[in-house]
Amino acid sequence: MKNIITTILSLTLFVSCNVEKKSDKVLQKVDTEISSNTISDMSIYNLPSTWTTQNNQDIELKELQGDILVMVMIYTTCKAACPRLVADMRNIESQIPVKDKEKVKLILVSIDPETDTPERLKNFAQENNMDNEQWVFLRGTKEATREFAAVLAVNYKKISPMDFSHSNIISVFDTNGVLKHQQEGLGVNNKETVETILELAKKS
Repeated sequence: MKNIITTILSLTLFVSCNVEKKSDKVLQKVDTEISSNTISDMSIYNLPSTWTTQNNQDIELKELQGDILVMVMIYTTCKAACPRLVADMRNIESQIPVKDKEKVKLILVSIDPETDTPERLKNFAQENNMDNEQWVFLRGTKEATREFAAVLAVNYKKISPMDFSHSNIISVFDTNGVLKHQQEGLGVNNKETVETILELAKKS
């Protein structure tokens, strides 16, 4: 009987040790996951501004964390560069495999928040067949827009009541909001941009 009790106690201690080791591994995994999701000083998710979407929903940029972001700044009344930038964004989207599309958000930020109301952005999205969850249109205050443009190195200036001159830059951010790639120009070869998106998709 004494031997049986000793054996049971030994087995109990063995099981307890194993449970502790497994718990340690689980905790290490959780710590690793938290570490991988940490927002760095270089992340756009540090910006405190609030934005309104084409669906009239208020969001902060950090709510987009977890997605690869492809961003461009436009305004809906633009008749020159912006339609070509929109075409470039659609061309990039068309090269993303279906299996990776759910990991990517294509963001169009208005540089003319006074004109580009949520209703106007919604109409623009529908007219350009960009009215689904993958496409997000944002408008903010003048101050937030200017601050965000500075982060993207986008310069813009109002040159008439309805027109702006502006940089033509498409930016790619990783899932933690860190800038990974930019392409500048209209109708340029977007091979590197697409490759950057696909590489980030593999890691997410």
